[in-house]
Amino acid sequence: MSNLCRLYCAVAFLCGFGASCAAFAAEAWIAEKVEKPELPREIVAQSLAPAPSRIPAMLTATAESGGISRAWYAEPTSRYRHGILGDNIEGGALAAELANGRRISYRLNELHVFEDLYPRIADLDGDGKSEIVTILSSLISGSAVAVFAPSGETFEPVSRTPFVGRPFRWLNIAAIAPFGGGRIPEIAIVTTPHIGGKLAFLRLENRRLRIVAAADNFSNHAIGSTELRLSTIADVDGDGRVDLALPSADRKRLRIVTLDRRNIREIAFADLPAAIDKAIAVEGPAGNPVFTVGLENGAVYRIHRPQR
Repeated sequence: MSNLCRLYCAVAFLCGFGASCAAFAAEAWIAEKVEKPELPREIVAQSLAPAPSRIPAMLTATAESGGISRAWYAEPTSRYRHGILGDNIEGGALAAELANGRRISYRLNELHVFEDLYPRIADLDGDGKSEIVTILSSLISGSAVAVFAPSGETFEPVSRTPFVGRPFRWLNIAAIAPFGGGRIPEIAIVTTPHIGGKLAFLRLENRRLRIVAAADNFSNHAIGSTELRLSTIADVDGDGRVDLALPSADRKRLRIVTLDRRNIREIAFADLPAAIDKAIAVEGPAGNPVFTVGLENGAVYRIHRPQR
């Protein structure tokens, strides 16, 4: 077990969490260069509309159930001059439109911002009502995952992970899905994706975000980019559960992992000649997906299981 894993486990124990790392033999997959790619620069087209707040690069999340129809960041502020997403303008408030058409909002104090481009809407506890998952940054202590729920004319803070611990240290959400195979989704995040990124799966239990499992040597963002989708989900091994594909810390390897109870197990990997810097696409049936990645050098590769 690495020192990083020991640190995660120690923090988990002290906080009442459970977290562990495990090493398994992973299968080497094939990376084939697409010689004449007829694909958009970003590989995966962005489907989210611009936020009503008109903050540059901010987008609107949507949902068809759960009581929240749309959510976005509002009240632009430059009080946190990190610029990890390409500029120093962040969200000073969270806004949403509920299923009944009513709009509500939540304003942060002067020591915090939403260092993100769009909130995520998800039912994290299985009660049929959606929560909103955000990236909350402290001007003093860096970033954290924060969950909010509608409450009257505003939002109620439900739970928050500890902040990273120092300013200008960020995290990015990789996916929200039932990685454990149950009806309750987990939140996959990469903390400090530019400096030895740490992947963790979080679960909301009794209004507390708990670490289910954690491991190191991951990334899902390039500094200064507005592309947050350097990850995707698919049922890679055909067991009926979704798995997560995302880059290694240097972004020159695609790593495919699964949440195996309280461990992160690597299923497969593929090495690449340059760093991934675009949204990752996936197609194909469960048990035999094909991933498409775009690299910093302009090349496009398709990644798939070796033929047997």
